[in-house]
Amino acid sequence: MTLNADIAIPTGETPFTEHTQRGMLPLFPLKSVLFPKGRLPLQIFEQRYLNMVRAAMRTETGFGICLLREGDEVARPGVHQQVHRVGTYVQVVDWDQLPNGLLGLTVEARCKFEVLDCHAEKDQLLVGHVARCATDFMGEEPIAVTAEHDVLVSLLEQLTSHPVISRLDMQINYQDLRELGWRLSELIPLPVEIKQSLLELQDPLERVREIELALNRMMDENA
Repeated sequence: MTLNADIAIPTGETPFTEHTQRGMLPLFPLKSVLFPKGRLPLQIFEQRYLNMVRAAMRTETGFGICLLREGDEVARPGVHQQVHRVGTYVQVVDWDQLPNGLLGLTVEARCKFEVLDCHAEKDQLLVGHVARCATDFMGEEPIAVTAEHDVLVSLLEQLTSHPVISRLDMQINYQDLRELGWRLSELIPLPVEIKQSLLELQDPLERVREIELALNRMMDENA
């Protein structure tokens, strides 16, 4: 396992961080959707991503996770990756070498961004020119849940009690409507396209309403 090359940011371009409004950001296309304050375990083995992680850890910055629109997570000759235009900026919060020899990471999402443009580097790493979204970021003012959301709060408490989820050690405010929508969007077994549409919503209340509709559809299908 080697971590050698830095990420090339074009001259004159500013790297994107959670504290900037726009800039250049290496992208990690996945078949997963992550919301602010969410955590995700990753196994890193491709050299382009080993380089990306090294640069992020050296500079104490991060990278972007975007849902794949076309292509595969692992690079294949002649197959190009395309991503959805809204993703989340993440930072590494834990790492270790796994028993299989791969680099294991846990990343935490900090804020939501929109991809304005992107290109592939020589090693096929995607680098995007991104802009921070006005909503959905860590530190945003909480919105109090009401009694009508008690069922959803109970569902989230059940989902987060699962050992796989509890090991991620996420700090969750169950009385914040934003976080209620973020975590349920991640943890309910919905198609990734629906999760992506939930991520792209700007209104936390609308997101929760869409989750309720999705849950009702799931119950009708299983009736």
